[in-house]
Amino acid sequence: DVKRRLFEESSPRIIQCLGELSDKQIWWTPNENSNSVGNLVLHLIGNLTQYIYHALGGFEDLRQRSQEFIPNQNISGNKLASDWKLLMPKLEKVIDSLDENKLIRTYPVQCFEETGVSILIHVTEHLSYHTGQIAYITKSIKDIDLQFYGDLPLDDKIGNLT
Repeated sequence: DVKRRLFEESSPRIIQCLGELSDKQIWWTPNENSNSVGNLVLHLIGNLTQYIYHALGGFEDLRQRSQEFIPNQNISGNKLASDWKLLMPKLEKVIDSLDENKLIRTYPVQCFEETGVSILIHVTEHLSYHTGQIAYITKSIKDIDLQFYGDLPLDDKIGNLT
């Protein structure tokens, strides 16, 4: 389910990681060929906005993708988290408006032609991929267990929960 992956998994994890890191750590990279957490968050905001809000929602495409990868932008973690949180209700509204016709229709996005279903698959896997990178960087810097699954009984199977 796209909404669960976006709003219940990746989004809280990204916000948690931003809260764990100092502003300096958010913009740290191990080398010039790697992205910082800050760049990854900007990139995800740009991608989600372009693919869901613009392509599926029909809103104007204002994305400047290359700007997302400028190093050391010194945008605070609070600002990144705020921008992320402001985007989420906009995306949810668009996703909630999708019907079968919108899902099978083809949309231009970047240099591609994608169906609505293809767009949702793309954003889900793209978001999960970069969320994992953000978590890995956070764990590497802080040497902490982010406890994403808390006390969930992950070894239990559905139906075996008591």
